[in-house]
Amino acid sequence: MSELRVIISGGGTGGHIFPAIAIANAIKEKVPTAKILFVGAQGRMEMEKVPQAGYEIKGLNIAGFQRGSLIKNLTLPFKLISSLYNAYKIISGFKPNVAVGVGGYASGPLLRVAGWMGIPTVIQEQNSFAGVTNKLLAKNAKVICTGYEGMEKVFPKEKIVVTGNPVRQEIVNRTGNRTQAALYFGLNPERKIVFITGGSLGAKTLNQAVEFAIERIKESEVQVLWQTGKFYFNDYKHLAEKVPNLKVLQFVDRMDYAYDCADVIVARAGALSISELQIVGKPVILVPSPNVAEDHQTHNAMALVNREAAIMIKDSEAKVNLIGAAFDLLADKAKQEMLSKNIRAMAIPDAAERIVREILKVAERG
Repeated sequence: MSELRVIISGGGTGGHIFPAIAIANAIKEKVPTAKILFVGAQGRMEMEKVPQAGYEIKGLNIAGFQRGSLIKNLTLPFKLISSLYNAYKIISGFKPNVAVGVGGYASGPLLRVAGWMGIPTVIQEQNSFAGVTNKLLAKNAKVICTGYEGMEKVFPKEKIVVTGNPVRQEIVNRTGNRTQAALYFGLNPERKIVFITGGSLGAKTLNQAVEFAIERIKESEVQVLWQTGKFYFNDYKHLAEKVPNLKVLQFVDRMDYAYDCADVIVARAGALSISELQIVGKPVILVPSPNVAEDHQTHNAMALVNREAAIMIKDSEAKVNLIGAAFDLLADKAKQEMLSKNIRAMAIPDAAERIVREILKVAERG
């Protein structure tokens, strides 16, 4: 192989995009001369985030099935045909040694066409419950890199390599300085801190849970660092004026600091979040989103709960019970230690490097 040329396809959410960029960075670290091209879905966040990371990206006119609107699905067959054709043109022009799919709308057409053209493919399945697209693509994939064990129930056992999920490097390399981290957010490092995050867009249920328990928070000694997400910030920012121990942020720009200062973390159960939380090793309460394909966040959360590595609260119960559960956990030192020990044992900090090793093997074999 004279030159390594890799197409990485997928996106739609940060949970797909950030691992994809981590894989690309690890490829460049291992093979500095490698040529890497991303393929995403037009109009999705990868079209902005990938160029910001320094990589070229091409977009396919593809979208997912809209469960709530039959009319919106009428154009899907035409978009699929268009995407397959454009994927063929992209692959023909770039001539990759290997195509990598990380999940998301664009990975289906791109990897399907790559298989038809004899280009070896690698799948990176982040969730503990595989999506429909990756199940269909698995038949022709050379290797399937999984974030969780036990995936042989959906994928051919001989193709599976448990690599873990890549995370942002700043999470792996964080300082762990709790005092510095707390002061960054204007919090008192001598007092307990609960960090609540529904991601950059926000999670309605988590935000409602904080509002529901606002008086209890106000009367407590606990500090709450709360990322509302951009869709909800204006609805809740006024609460910080009434509650001195509540820090309300639209977006946390130093997630490493947020993790470092927290005594308990409350989050959704996306694959990227869980992989980061495993590395952080703090006591965690997970509230799986019910608004995801095949309820995969519940499966992700249960993979931790079954190993006594996290607490799970159903979305339907979170508004009333979440803050109480977080405060109860803060008061239970033994349970905190058990959860921390068990979730840390699941961490795979070198996941990106493991995936790159598999990609290079596939590219060499051709």
